[in-house]
Amino acid sequence: MTTTGLMAGAGDTGAKPSSPYPGSEASVAQLLSLADEYYKAAYRLLPQVSKTDPRTSSAPARLCAIHAIEGYLNAFLTFRGVSREEVRGFQHDLAKRMELAVAKGLKLRVKTHAHLVRLSDQREYLIVRYGPERVSGLTELNRVFATLKEIGTKVSAVVRA
Repeated sequence: MTTTGLMAGAGDTGAKPSSPYPGSEASVAQLLSLADEYYKAAYRLLPQVSKTDPRTSSAPARLCAIHAIEGYLNAFLTFRGVSREEVRGFQHDLAKRMELAVAKGLKLRVKTHAHLVRLSDQREYLIVRYGPERVSGLTELNRVFATLKEIGTKVSAVVRA
């Protein structure tokens, strides 16, 4: 994959890549559209959650939901003038994104605010990607989707206004 410039190989010199970082030139509309696609994917995956093993089988839906939440927050922050470099510096920390988004005018319910902090503190993004042994501590799936719905609705209303 090194020929595509997406992965650094053993001979990486540490120099800046010749092409821009993915997403660094995306418009707010493109960021919002991508978040919308992850939102729809998350909902399409819900029927595949098994009743016998809901925590593990819900990982793909959770991952898409969390990624959509991150995308919506990125779109909002970019819309409000935060640099893409600053947003990227948050890595996958939803709490930091949310705190800045709230400071920039995003109004969230108390439960949603607390849930975003918990998602970050518990590192749920990493657990659903890499830690099947830790899925028993994940937040309830309906809470994840309530957070997704609120953030998607509110960010879309502001950005598309």
